Amino acid sequence: MIIAIDGPAASGKGTLGKRLAAHYGLRHLDTGLLYRGVAHVLLSAGHPADDRARAAAAAAALDPGRLDEDALKTQAAGEGASIVSAFPEVRAALLDVQRRFAAAPPGAVLDGRDIGTVICPDADVKIFVTASAEERARRRFLEFRARGLAVTEAEVLDDIRRRDARDTGRAVAPLVPAADARLLDTTALDVEASVAAAIALVEAARR
Repeated sequence: MIIAIDGPAASGKGTLGKRLAAHYGLRHLDTGLLYRGVAHVLLSAGHPADDRARAAAAAAALDPGRLDEDALKTQAAGEGASIVSAFPEVRAALLDVQRRFAAAPPGAVLDGRDIGTVICPDADVKIFVTASAEERARRRFLEFRARGLAVTEAEVLDDIRRRDARDTGRAVAPLVPAADARLLDTTALDVEASVAAAIALVEAARR
């Protein structure tokens, strides 16, 4: 079984991806970490995230098994990921990595922004997770504050809106719900309620 979860930044798709994978005994891939990894390579070397050639080279050399999730969950890496993910060369380099992961038994849960539309268009279940920009900014702000990062909620909201505009407006694989995706709005839901709703959607799709 392949479950595709798409949605904008801080909508809760990563948490849902992990919980659904555990619930159904599947592997999980947060595909956003791949793009964060590419951005991190550039930024760590002192290069801007919009250096197209270096981004493509970093994507081609990326080892998904060596990604440090904690190091990549920074605001800078997230902003950079939104930039490098707009480059067709970067997306092409990471396409096979994601498809091979999804195809390996017993199946997988992948979350990102183009899983149901591009990476796994034949996924058994497609869920598009969303929430208001304000609620997503609040969640991300609390996450950053818990990690001791100095950032204001207004700055996080600005970042969320910039990334939404880039992700939905890019020419290649823009963030849009797949035609057969099931919508899950988590604005008013806590984690447990979101997980329960997602499981209900998966069960409904399997009937």
